[in-house]
Amino acid sequence: MRSDWFSHSTCRNLMTRSHLVSIAATLAAVLAACASRADGPAPARDYLYLWTASADTTQPDFLAVLDVTDDSGRYGRLVTTLPVPGVMNFPHHTEHELPADRQLFANGFGSGQTFVFDLSTPAAPRIAAQFGDVDGYAHPHSFLRLGNGNVLATFQMTHAGGRMRTGGLVELTPAGVRVRSSSADTPGADSGLRVYSAGVVPALDRIITTSTDMDKDFFEPSRTLQLWRLSDLKLLTSITLPGPNGVLTAEPRLMEDGRTLLVSTFSCGLFLVDSLDSDTPKATQVSAFPRKEGTSCAIPVMVGHYYLVTVPAWSAVVSLDISNPKAPKEVSRVAFDSTDVPHWISVSPDHRRVVVTGYASMQHTVQMLRFDTNTGQLSRDTLFREDGATVPGFRMDNKQWPHGGNAKGIPHGAVFSRP
Repeated sequence: MRSDWFSHSTCRNLMTRSHLVSIAATLAAVLAACASRADGPAPARDYLYLWTASADTTQPDFLAVLDVTDDSGRYGRLVTTLPVPGVMNFPHHTEHELPADRQLFANGFGSGQTFVFDLSTPAAPRIAAQFGDVDGYAHPHSFLRLGNGNVLATFQMTHAGGRMRTGGLVELTPAGVRVRSSSADTPGADSGLRVYSAGVVPALDRIITTSTDMDKDFFEPSRTLQLWRLSDLKLLTSITLPGPNGVLTAEPRLMEDGRTLLVSTFSCGLFLVDSLDSDTPKATQVSAFPRKEGTSCAIPVMVGHYYLVTVPAWSAVVSLDISNPKAPKEVSRVAFDSTDVPHWISVSPDHRRVVVTGYASMQHTVQMLRFDTNTGQLSRDTLFREDGATVPGFRMDNKQWPHGGNAKGIPHGAVFSRP
């Protein structure tokens, strides 16, 4: 009996001890995992960069950084600002997406200065380079990355000999150093031709440039698209867009086939441009939007087989299904207040969010949309709002800025960080 009792008791004790050891081991593993997580890298955060003019022209323009990490307590909150040298730079276009090297080109169209922002430390931007005229070309407008990592810049004009003439294309290193350049000035070109933006077609060794003069009031509006060879920047030919919506050529966007472009106009036309590898490229109008007096249709983005564009006549961002590019179909739109004039849009790397800046009553605010890549549907991001605000959006007319001053901010170019 005693022997049996002793053996059962011993077993119970051993089982209890084994159970306690197991609990202790599990607890130790959990604590170790927590410690490892605490000591490891912090979860990645998403940021939005806003290239911003100061409404007070005695105060500097600046780059603002917002935290736009989804499902975080700081979604839509200001992180920091970085002022740039000088005043009245007129911050305008940046690259439309942050490149892999995280060196963001941004133009100050008023001063003719370009700033290269180093965003390799996402929440702590710095100015890596700054430059003005390059090889006689002045007032850069748009920047596009090439396959070799360099930047293709469109320059609106030259000031040679005291005269203002049309500009051209300049290839730059990521540090802003000239590699080569080529003039768009050709005999017989219309007087209003000023190189505005570009679409690069690597598969066909081609570039298409648009030609709207940023001033718009001094010359007859241009209808010209210019075709270049990418490999040597040789100007090959010009295309004249037809019809009432063919003036003020704006933004080319390369389609998924890698051979065809959709080109928007500020006069609210949309043109399909193909046969770019031939001597007779073709441009056909495939869609048009209404145009409100004093406004212009503006920046588009392409996401798969959807084309998103701002339409000020509707105070809206519109989504088109371009599965058949000869007959785009509207699938969704988001309208803001009737006095808002949306202008710039840019899409996040995961294609789920669209940032919007604009003019008129929305010139001091930033809005965010959600985008469904499966259906093309757009919707307001109601979570993108400030503490205590009753309406969505980030206001830039009520801030004490980290760099000093409280001037109203006028954001233009806006771009998301990369993972």
